[in-house]
Amino acid sequence: MTLFHSALSPRRQRFLLVALSILLQLGLLLVVLFFFNQYFLALYWFSVAVSVAVALFISTRNTKLAYKVAWTIPILLFPVVGGLVYLFLGGGRKLRFNRTEAQRTFLKYLTPTLDNLSLMRHGMDAALQAHYLENTALCPVYTNTETRYFSSGAAFLPVFLRELEKAQRYIFLEYFIIGDGSMWQDVLDVLRGKARQGVEIRVIYDGIGSATTLDPDYAEDLEDMGIHCRPFQPFLPILSIHQNNRDHRKLCVIDGVTGFVSGLNLADEYVGRTERFGVWKDNALLLRGEAVWSLAVFFLTMWDDHDVKSDYDWFLPRELPPLGNTGGLVAPYADTPFPEDTICADLLLLMIAKAKNYLFLTTPYLVLDETLTSALCTAARSGVDVRIMTPHIPDKKSVFAVTRSNYPTLMNAGVRIYEFTPGFLHSKVVVADDTYATVGSCNLDYRSFYLQFENGVWMCHTDAVEAVRDDFLDTIPLCQEFTPDDLRGRSVPRRLLTSLYRLFSPLF
Repeated sequence: MTLFHSALSPRRQRFLLVALSILLQLGLLLVVLFFFNQYFLALYWFSVAVSVAVALFISTRNTKLAYKVAWTIPILLFPVVGGLVYLFLGGGRKLRFNRTEAQRTFLKYLTPTLDNLSLMRHGMDAALQAHYLENTALCPVYTNTETRYFSSGAAFLPVFLRELEKAQRYIFLEYFIIGDGSMWQDVLDVLRGKARQGVEIRVIYDGIGSATTLDPDYAEDLEDMGIHCRPFQPFLPILSIHQNNRDHRKLCVIDGVTGFVSGLNLADEYVGRTERFGVWKDNALLLRGEAVWSLAVFFLTMWDDHDVKSDYDWFLPRELPPLGNTGGLVAPYADTPFPEDTICADLLLLMIAKAKNYLFLTTPYLVLDETLTSALCTAARSGVDVRIMTPHIPDKKSVFAVTRSNYPTLMNAGVRIYEFTPGFLHSKVVVADDTYATVGSCNLDYRSFYLQFENGVWMCHTDAVEAVRDDFLDTIPLCQEFTPDDLRGRSVPRRLLTSLYRLFSPLF
């Protein structure tokens, strides 16, 4: 009876309807081809013309070469359906995000607070990275901000709940996944209590990321509790690759004074309350001070793509608490799927180029394009100690195959690869030279760099930089270091399959 009830749960019903709808769309296409088979020759040449036109169109788009190749090959190999498939999957809905309006808001409310002299005190390399963030990403750099790093979800959660309890005016939560389990119920208990006290609470979760973890009408349930909620682009039963343009951000803002940025979502496995893919390794970063205002603006620009606009001035922090040593630089940043925005990828390239002694990276997915691969290999060949940590137990076998397919090229250049053997490594950090670090939501893959909304925090000379470094070094004993011998002896079919995965990885 329990199994039967689970099979008919609202979430499973929704996915069943979605799957049936997509199958019906495919069936309709096959029916059209069947009934018009007497016109096959004309249809064939029409399809070829469409495919060639689509391939030419793709070649002119402002996207990465790997993405163009991944689409062009199947289109030209299968011209009868290739072009039509791209028209289905390459198009899509307009993003629920007004980039132009968001940039106006950034320019109005996120004004740089530091002059060049203040930045230069941290070195020319730091000043150049800060210049990029302030002038290209429109994300200012702050000094009056404390940072505290958490090396696991279990360490993060008690502090997170305590900080939520302190809210006096408002709480913003924006997460890719909210899972209706014990961790979220603990958070929800606090949110309900704060809502009864008159605290304004706003929640954004991703429509696909949370599709299997929340009921379709969950946003209405939260509204009934006094918690304002907007799912980002709910999953629709249509064939469109722009379902990939997800809100993958993970941030929390409390009164514009305290904020959290992390790799983890609000679900049980991220804080160790349930086991999934072995031990789950994740992280989070607490900010307290001026830089939190940037997180508030990021959230509000995602929330405000509707007729009603927020009063940004009301959400400005009224006063900052006494802070400890805050001499380092802190710059929260945000990225979008628009071709003009390549903040996460560009910042990573800058950090690779500026590293002089070491560069440590953790990522659940290592799906690199030729530019990042070349940069990492060049750094390693230049004598920089480049180390990358990935999971040993995957959550997606196809992406895991692509991750490992990148090992040989990197290892041949001197990059050291470690796999976290107890389970799944989900944290996303970069740290270099005891000087710079980033913590955020961005994976090292095409999807995060170019298809999703992401966020993170860049730091220079803050306490959290060394904490990120120590976390990486402390985790190495739990890892298996890969050597060239580990990659030998693979069968020819397996190598071919891995090559295909890698070729089409931008479409995953």
